[in-house]
Amino acid sequence: MRIAVLLRDRCQFKKCNQECLRYCPKVRTGVEAVVIGEDNRPIISEELCVGCGICVHKCPFEALKITQLPDEIRNDIVHQYGLNSFRLYGLPVPKEGVVTGILGPNGIGKSTSFRLLSGEEVPNLGNYENPPSKDEVLAHFAGTEMHDHLKRVYDRKVRTSIKPQYVDKLPSVFKGGVRDLLKKVEGRMSMDEAVALLDLDEAIGRQMTELSGGELQRVAIAATIMKDADIYFFDEPSSYLDIYQRLRVARIIEKLAREKQVIVIEHDLAILDFLAENVYLVFGSEGAFGIYSQPRQVRQAINVYLDGYAREENMRFRDTQIVFESRPPRSNWEQFDLLEYETIECQYPSFHLKVEPGAIKIGETVGVVGPNAIGKTTFVKVLAGVQQPTVGKIDTSFKVSYKPQYISPDFDGTVREMFDATVKDFFESGFFQSEIARPLSLKNLLEKNVMNLSGGELQRVAIASCLSREADIYLLDEPSAYLDSNQRMEAAKTVRRVMEKRGRSALVVDHDIYFLDMVSDSIMVFSGTAGKEGLGQGPLDMRKGMNTFLKEVDVTFRRDNDTNRPRINKPGSRLDREQKERGEYYYSG
Repeated sequence: MRIAVLLRDRCQFKKCNQECLRYCPKVRTGVEAVVIGEDNRPIISEELCVGCGICVHKCPFEALKITQLPDEIRNDIVHQYGLNSFRLYGLPVPKEGVVTGILGPNGIGKSTSFRLLSGEEVPNLGNYENPPSKDEVLAHFAGTEMHDHLKRVYDRKVRTSIKPQYVDKLPSVFKGGVRDLLKKVEGRMSMDEAVALLDLDEAIGRQMTELSGGELQRVAIAATIMKDADIYFFDEPSSYLDIYQRLRVARIIEKLAREKQVIVIEHDLAILDFLAENVYLVFGSEGAFGIYSQPRQVRQAINVYLDGYAREENMRFRDTQIVFESRPPRSNWEQFDLLEYETIECQYPSFHLKVEPGAIKIGETVGVVGPNAIGKTTFVKVLAGVQQPTVGKIDTSFKVSYKPQYISPDFDGTVREMFDATVKDFFESGFFQSEIARPLSLKNLLEKNVMNLSGGELQRVAIASCLSREADIYLLDEPSAYLDSNQRMEAAKTVRRVMEKRGRSALVVDHDIYFLDMVSDSIMVFSGTAGKEGLGQGPLDMRKGMNTFLKEVDVTFRRDNDTNRPRINKPGSRLDREQKERGEYYYSG
């Protein structure tokens, strides 16, 4: 089965010479496999297309995708948005008593499936011109669990509660205060109970527009679990949250699943592993198609995802494996110090940060862990020269390249024009193309206006821009934000590879343990009281640093036997108890 998809946001018909039409072999023989529609964009006949791929490679903007899919899934199509448009095959089925997870890249239908399962949108089964009625949809799914679920939804016997993906848009949707929002959705839980559960005491009296990303996320989760519903959908509940908050939210969702049906989309693989029982993998191509696999036990699902090949479906969805190295601690690593600092202190009216003496070595990548509002970003800004410490001094003779925590588009032009204006020579080098642009998938973003990029696209461009500048040390604050699981792993490998090949140092602040495990040689640990005082220690070797950090979080990790990836031990399990008794919160190896 062959499908042809036109990515309309990439198609720039005013700037091309209709290569898709001119180079098509069938068109040259007089067969109208490709025609130009009324909107000047190509229309591709999937029946007449021979799948040669010439139009795909000739299109200067990579706006076409021609894909061969297994014939067996032809009847599994659930939804299609239009001619030569995105289509979705299969849907997840919520289960009683367990958290059902969904894992896959951005842009392949995960959020669409939420709308279909909740009844917000009715599946058209691929018939976008004459969509079927609800009765016809139920007849299509007759004899399946999906039929029973949709029947209850369409009969209005199922109430749903959805936590949206983009919580940063909440202030524009709801005008008012946090108290007003939560009071409005009281149901199975009171506002006071939710505030205590999610530590929202400081946020409850403020306006939505005054909240940080982490506060907006917790407010959105509170509003979701407060509603009296039968099925709860959580779309990326860990975004903006630190590791403490992620684990707290995971435990809340896990407890909710004991009495309700719960489905979660999550890109933090450590949290998904800790949270879910069964996981649906979603394969596909961004903007083109998405295919739901059969549910797998969470460990097997994540391992298949990292491997990139699903044996049961006989489908390869990634060219290479994602590999976690079991690196020995580098405590005896002999290298010159790039920068050495004495005690650093920053004093504010309501916050005090103290960083103990330390040094960052040449070629070393230092991961930074700790809760939100504890001083991590403040320390990064001190190193970047953005602000001066109250006590202590930083040598400013070295060059710094800084990617801040919150990035906003400040260049009015295309991504290509931005790189041409800032790092033209490096941008045109083979090293940039092979080591940065390709793994970060920048090619399709180059002709987009920087002001129109999504959060994930802007993050990848910001990482590339940071790594492209000539510097001695690269400071990256939360580079995994907005990225899906695959993009996070690729970004981590890119940062580490660039540091190793160019002999440079990096300091990376992040909350994703997988990301930090892949990128870090050593660890800085920040602790204290959020919003009041913070203490920074290190850099420490990986084992000592992670032990210090995880002991505070009260969580133990082990290595997966097959992939070496970090896995959170279930609280109170045999491994959890044994590692805590030995003081080994971090996996050995």
